[in-house]
Amino acid sequence: MNLKKNVLLVAFLAFISTVGDLTAQQDAQYTQYMFNTMSVNPAYAGSRGQFSAAALYRSQWVGLAGAPETFTLNLHSPIRNSKLGYGVSVVQDNIGDGVVSETYLDAVLSYTIDVSLEGKLSFGLKAGGNILNLDFNALRNFDVEPVSVDNIENRFSPNVGLGIYYHTNKFYAGLSAPNLLQTEHFDNSQTASNSVQFLSKERINFYLITGYVFDLSGNLKFKPALLTKVVGGAPLQIDASASFLFNDRFSFGAAYRWDAALSGLVGFQITDQLMLGLAYDRETTELGGTQFNDGSFEVFLRFELVKSFQKLVSPRFF
Repeated sequence: MNLKKNVLLVAFLAFISTVGDLTAQQDAQYTQYMFNTMSVNPAYAGSRGQFSAAALYRSQWVGLAGAPETFTLNLHSPIRNSKLGYGVSVVQDNIGDGVVSETYLDAVLSYTIDVSLEGKLSFGLKAGGNILNLDFNALRNFDVEPVSVDNIENRFSPNVGLGIYYHTNKFYAGLSAPNLLQTEHFDNSQTASNSVQFLSKERINFYLITGYVFDLSGNLKFKPALLTKVVGGAPLQIDASASFLFNDRFSFGAAYRWDAALSGLVGFQITDQLMLGLAYDRETTELGGTQFNDGSFEVFLRFELVKSFQKLVSPRFF
């Protein structure tokens, strides 16, 4: 295995379990967050007006051994003749070729009120938890100094999240905290002497999302969008994107993650029910050189029980 790739993986693993200090673990990141909103805001559940199933796969830093992989699955729908929406969210994170595996399972409920002729305001709650597996023995595959702590197997940690989401036919904005409970996964700082010492702790991630759809012509729409994530102990994350939608079928655009990556996005509304989205990231940091990795890829697929665009509560663009 390439020595530089080994060194980079060790540095990454050291980042998620910081030696001698705290680590602020962050939620998974997505380039196609505008199509994967329920993963970061439970108030989005049911807002599309019909049953919606969305799956997203992200491969981070392709070509770097042990780099993160994330899979998400979101199912949600409004409840007929009510103001309620409901859903289920599953997120699976894998890091280090079996070193870290974490699964989030959540049930989601939303309540929507009309605040104007076009504006709707939704409040969301999610409850569930995560299952963590951490195999310290697998670190030996990367020539890392042995860690004197027991492996973690299927450790369940409960969690709750809140969100608020406002939208019209052209504008949306949301504020959320998907995981409110700060969970300590392991702490050997009191028992370790000459070995590696660390504390791993989940921190609260706060999200602000917003976007607006401009009608440029009869067949062309333009939507700028923004996602901001704040978490204690980590840099502020700002994702800005600009996308065009042609003939309600084909979308394309670009995105920029502040001090991190440039991205390209394309989407295809294959049928009225089925949408495919693709994204590619290129790191703007030192990690972005081709000698380290070949970028990051996302594949997004959404299926909805809808017969025509006119039956949608809000445009397919969000």
